[in-house]
Amino acid sequence: MASDQKFVDFVLEQIENAGEITAKKMFGEYGIYADGKIFGLIADNKLFIKPTESGRAFIGSDLLQAPAYEGAKPSFLIEEKIEDRKWLSELVRISIKELPMPKLKKKK
Repeated sequence: MASDQKFVDFVLEQIENAGEITAKKMFGEYGIYADGKIFGLIADNKLFIKPTESGRAFIGSDLLQAPAYEGAKPSFLIEEKIEDRKWLSELVRISIKELPMPKLKKKK
């Protein structure tokens, strides 16, 4: 089931002070980016954040992991705290610090 634009817009509005937050449609779902660096996915109207050590420490005992789609590596599944703008924004900020920048594509 593809995610709807209303949910994607809600997630983007929740994240503050973490750079330019954008969503890019990918195979019916969405990749979520901060200043061009992918940090999460929206699939089936659920938010998945790429796992990092600092993110794991921040989430603590409430950590829930699941794959965003069949065959994917487990990511942090954000459910109840998705409406906590301050908490979600902080998770994104500390996670993107640990994630690598995307590799530059070579021109053909």
